[in-house]
Amino acid sequence: MLSVHLVFVTKYRRKIFDGRSILSLRNIFSMICKDFNGRLIEMDGEKDHVHLLVEYPPKVSISCLVNHLKGISSRLIRK
Repeated sequence: MLSVHLVFVTKYRRKIFDGRSILSLRNIFSMICKDFNGRLIEMDGEKDHVHLLVEYPPKVSISCLVNHLKGISSRLIRK
């Protein structure tokens, strides 16, 4: 398994995350990682960014994983 530290920043560093949205993101990111046979080891955030420590199998490309993490979480949070 490979590990990667990811930092996702909001557009224009807008301060939109609160405790509830960070908790929702943690659940969403964890679900997406399981779909890729990986796991979300750790996640935390502040008002304008989130940090993730993700473990994933070598057969998964990091760009594909990041695209899914950002795309799916963005759609679900905006609902």
